[in-house]
Amino acid sequence: MLDFPTLDHVLLKDRPLVVCDVDDVVLEFLKPFEAYLEARGSKLLHRSYRLHGNIISLETEAALEDSVVSGLIESFFEDQERWQTPFAEAVDTLQALERDADVVFLTAMPPRFAEARRRLLDQLHLRFPMIATETPKGPVVKALHAGRTLPVGFIDDMAHNLHSVGEHVDTCLLIHMMPDSVIHRMAPKPADHVRRANDWPHAGEMLKAHFIASAV
Repeated sequence: MLDFPTLDHVLLKDRPLVVCDVDDVVLEFLKPFEAYLEARGSKLLHRSYRLHGNIISLETEAALEDSVVSGLIESFFEDQERWQTPFAEAVDTLQALERDADVVFLTAMPPRFAEARRRLLDQLHLRFPMIATETPKGPVVKALHAGRTLPVGFIDDMAHNLHSVGEHVDTCLLIHMMPDSVIHRMAPKPADHVRRANDWPHAGEMLKAHFIASAV
């Protein structure tokens, strides 16, 4: 069983809360990961929304074993500071939101890579509290929000994370935001109650409107 993350370092003020995923939401993951693979003699095939089973050796064209793929993902996270960059307007939008709300990063990754991610986010002037965990996100957001009556929003690129949060925090504004790629277009679609953001400025507008509507 995975350990529930420690939340003691997240100190919320008496204002709205924005919880945000990191990979392929704030930081690009797919494109730099593909470049990382090719630098190591491998390639990601765009045939389904999976990494395992879809990464091949450029030399033999054979699919890499799952354990090898897992190792490549972990080594990428170890080296993420050299590869990952933010999406357009992600930094500016999050910094603008922080004037009216607490922002917390909830990143789905093994906690042992949290230090490297923290350094990278700090370099980008995104010094918001961060939680790195492989546990379901719904219970984490529920524990963070702790039944407050203040507005809360959650941004993620994966339907199952959005659904998890919606099941545990029924007042949460759920925002689906993901890159436009062949692989992402094959991803499971979120339910109708999840709203789709076209880009970071659009997500920022939806969150601000949610804050205003909740205050009425």
